[in-house]
Amino acid sequence: MSQLSDRVVEISKPYLGPATESFLARQCKSHLNIEITALAATNMKDLAKWVEQSGALIMDAPKAAELAKKIAAM
Repeated sequence: MSQLSDRVVEISKPYLGPATESFLARQCKSHLNIEITALAATNMKDLAKWVEQSGALIMDAPKAAELAKKIAAM
């Protein structure tokens, strides 16, 4: 993975646990039409939006928003 994608995984792991990489890969593939390894700084705002929306389905909405904010700030 790229340094940026590694960092996104590292930040997300406390929120998503063992499903982190598959969750993020799914968001990248489905919504951004890229592989997680191709993440660039220009993708962070869009990724954050999808992480917040999809994350709220599997965790508390405030936690999903907190994670999205961290990703958007990258």
